[in-house]
Amino acid sequence: MKPLLILLLTIILQELAAAQETTPGRQESETGIRHSFFVTGNHTAMIGEESEFLWETRERSRDGFVLPNGNFLFSTGKQAREVTPKGELIWKYDLSADNKELGTAVRLPDGNTLVVERGIHPQLLELTPEGTVAVTVPLQPESDNAHLQTRMARKLPGGNYLVPHLLAFKVKEYRPDGSVVNVIRTDLAELGGREAENWPFTAIRLKNGNTLVNLTHGNKIAEFDPEGNVAWRVDNSDVDGRLSDPCGGQRLPNGNTVICSYAQKNPALPKLFEITRDKKVVWEFFHPTMRAHEVHVVTTNGVAVGTPLK
Repeated sequence: MKPLLILLLTIILQELAAAQETTPGRQESETGIRHSFFVTGNHTAMIGEESEFLWETRERSRDGFVLPNGNFLFSTGKQAREVTPKGELIWKYDLSADNKELGTAVRLPDGNTLVVERGIHPQLLELTPEGTVAVTVPLQPESDNAHLQTRMARKLPGGNYLVPHLLAFKVKEYRPDGSVVNVIRTDLAELGGREAENWPFTAIRLKNGNTLVNLTHGNKIAEFDPEGNVAWRVDNSDVDGRLSDPCGGQRLPNGNTVICSYAQKNPALPKLFEITRDKKVVWEFFHPTMRAHEVHVVTTNGVAVGTPLK
């Protein structure tokens, strides 16, 4: 190759590499809170406590966790996969041919992986480390709109599954045989009824038996007691407009809640933030291009958070 051509190629590659460098974000907290966290969305990345990108793939993603072995588990819409911090593929599952989207991806304590497929056959699957299907649970989303049938499902300690159904305005608890044993309605009059579009996205069963639910188009967070009554709620009147399509979230051990504001486009407002039980914002993360879909907070000020409630 001629020297001039080599020089031009080198310049082009350097410019491409520079263009791909991720713009750093920033964390703000009056009390000095610093989190490291894994985030999914248009950025699939591990962010350090100094807001640096420790790991990133350019692929968009839906759900995701940092596993105890340090690997990353996430879903891309068509595939769930586990990769090492070096990008090495450890495990994967491809969406069934007759369905449209894959959302949930959770590693269970027994080593199986929980995924949810949306489409003609909406279903929850438990997959073995070898990739075979161990459990199939047919779901009842009450809609044939594949994209809006379900969001983040979670397995409960007793063996049932908690599944939010957006257009049904319901969080349903399923037995492994597919029967529904409990329903939390998100179209309650006190939350604004169906007109408020309180679509349930992330539903988290808390240790006190309540269920924390992010309500996307309704721009609310609500905690429901076991009877389905609202025990706690947050809306934009409480947080000065920070909620814009709240998708993912996590309840921290101290009782605070971290929220992903997925559709937030105002550069003066955060893409993720943390609120206390009395609705005080104590931590924020700002980034010019990030759209935060789900979050897994891993450490806070150098201390591991432990098993996440998310």
